[in-house]
Amino acid sequence: MDRWRGISKVPLFPGSRSHYKVATSLCISSSSQKPIVPSMNAIFFNGDRVRGTGNPVIEKLSDLEMIAEIIVSKLGENCNVWVIEASEFNGPFAVYKDFIPSVNQWGEPQSYDPTGYPASTSTVSLLSTCLKEVKNTLSSRHDEPCCSEALGSCFSQPKTLLFGFSKGGTVVNQLVTELAFSEVNSNIVSSQHEPNIIPTSKESLFNSITEIHYVDVGLNSTGAYITDQDVIERISKRISERALGIRFVLHGTPRQWRDSMRVWIGKEEDTMVDLLEVESRKSGGKLSLCERFYFGDMLANMQMHFEVIENMDVS
Repeated sequence: MDRWRGISKVPLFPGSRSHYKVATSLCISSSSQKPIVPSMNAIFFNGDRVRGTGNPVIEKLSDLEMIAEIIVSKLGENCNVWVIEASEFNGPFAVYKDFIPSVNQWGEPQSYDPTGYPASTSTVSLLSTCLKEVKNTLSSRHDEPCCSEALGSCFSQPKTLLFGFSKGGTVVNQLVTELAFSEVNSNIVSSQHEPNIIPTSKESLFNSITEIHYVDVGLNSTGAYITDQDVIERISKRISERALGIRFVLHGTPRQWRDSMRVWIGKEEDTMVDLLEVESRKSGGKLSLCERFYFGDMLANMQMHFEVIENMDVS
């Protein structure tokens, strides 16, 4: 098995004015150089831009392709990784307005509302467009149509892992809210003729999610974590009605969780942990929670905020 690595700048939908920069690292066949159905898709939503720091660690870990390779090194060669950057920035501030319609000019959420399912619809469309571009690139190298191949005899839908880093956590919150209000559809099956490399609908996306990672998320406003009891309860109920469970992993550093100027971040994280723990006890193992704190003996700084990407434990 080989890998295809690269950066695409693609429209969200055909004809859309919103273009997204996406770093991809995909499984491809060594012999045919065609995309292979992976065991999982890791979708990583990046945060605000931090430029001109002169810090080589921050510069390295701000690189989308570097992030993709770090995630591959943690999850294994059988995974596909998609690192998504916001299409719009207000100065350094990422604005994911296609995924969360109710954001202000700095990309801060005013609410998380499942109406219209914008985050899940946008995620599926963006992955589909990126995959199509990769296939076209591979086809042009080999002068033949580029289809998909299964990894071994596996025709099942790959699992989906969500990662929200810093501001990217807002997209994960919107996806969690949409998942909570979505309906279980147990009739979705993979085609035996064209295995699904990626989720092809919001329903298949929801049904494939098995892990949700919050990676040192934080905002200059409230909304970094889900604190709505109804959403967490609905998530628990939805999981109970499907085969796959979901693990929430909250990764944090003093930069966010101990920020004395933004004390609400730590309070929101505590609230979400409390809500998840209650539902975890009621779920019979279907919903689980891990809370992981890094650099706890150090004073908060910007470098640790990026270093958590490299240091996070996803086991």
